[in-house]
Amino acid sequence: MLIDGVFAGGGAKAFAFIGTLEAMEKKNFQFSRIAGTSAGAIMGSLIASGYTSKEIKKCSKTLNTCFIQQLGQEHFLISSGVYWGLGLYKGNKLEEWLSEKLEAKGVRTFADLPDHSLRLVAADITRKRMLVLPDDLSNYGLIPDSFPVARAVRMSCSLPFFFQPVKLFDKNGSSSLIVDGGILSNFPMWLFRRHRSKRPLLGFQLNPEPHEGEYKHINNALELYGSIFETMQKSHDSRFVDAGHGDNVVFIPVEKVKTTSFSLSDADRAELIELGFHTTMDFLKTWSR
Repeated sequence: MLIDGVFAGGGAKAFAFIGTLEAMEKKNFQFSRIAGTSAGAIMGSLIASGYTSKEIKKCSKTLNTCFIQQLGQEHFLISSGVYWGLGLYKGNKLEEWLSEKLEAKGVRTFADLPDHSLRLVAADITRKRMLVLPDDLSNYGLIPDSFPVARAVRMSCSLPFFFQPVKLFDKNGSSSLIVDGGILSNFPMWLFRRHRSKRPLLGFQLNPEPHEGEYKHINNALELYGSIFETMQKSHDSRFVDAGHGDNVVFIPVEKVKTTSFSLSDADRAELIELGFHTTMDFLKTWSR
């Protein structure tokens, strides 16, 4: 059965999506259109390019090293990397890794994918706007279909201060700094609202299901900053989910792994995959599509 799918951002937590895909395959679901942000963009691009859960599980074993490029420097130099380079890590290894994987399936640019099959979210902090890739590239005088998929994913994954922003040059040579779309929309289910179809829509989150009345105590400036950032991430998406779409969301309760815990052991990855599989299977038992 064909459906549309949305994969949330969540960094290292997203290994759980491999189990989710395995469950969807087991129940004979296939994705026609996919949207994703950050780590969800990685997963979405692999699925849209034709990867199976078994293939992703195999190639994901080398993914950790793409996220973490050990600097081997003193604290001062690491701090300098954040200050002058705008991020600890360049992120080039991730783009190279993904380019290799996508090209193995014959995918380099968006023209190599079925029309409108993949949409990714990023943020232009120079022009102060949300980007839906590849559609919004035309606003920069670029041809969306000619843009490399791996570069678009890299843009969506540029976690602020952790990865350096990606420079996007328009047709006149002016540059914009592009960062992780999760700062504006970490779970873009709303993307398919503009292009409704007869297919069911299913979203995949990497957090426990929220409960009405939840609130967070804020006791210091650091917690204040964290809450502000979390509100920026979630408020727009939550408004859409709360408006009658929550029954179409698989909430995978990843609580032991942090977003930036990229140095996961094989056992940790296997546990996340199992969690994604069983949570999705349980959801599908009662999902009224």
